[in-house]
Amino acid sequence: MHPEILRELTSMRGREMRIRAEQARLARSAIRAGRAHRRGGAAEKFVIPTIPDYVDGSFRTDTVPDSRPERVPSQRHAA
Repeated sequence: MHPEILRELTSMRGREMRIRAEQARLARSAIRAGRAHRRGGAAEKFVIPTIPDYVDGSFRTDTVPDSRPERVPSQRHAA
């Protein structure tokens, strides 16, 4: 068989396998959520990760929400 045809068949099979794996993962997730709901427990709670306030990855330290943040010194100058 021609190498290009073999390459295309291989990539098609890979795509199909990834799609099937994603569908299986989604089905398992739905089954787990259904079981948790039937048991009266809460399903897995979604936890939102904390997002840094500044580019360097730091967070605001003041606790007063209406105060304006002070300037944060940067490592480099803007481009």
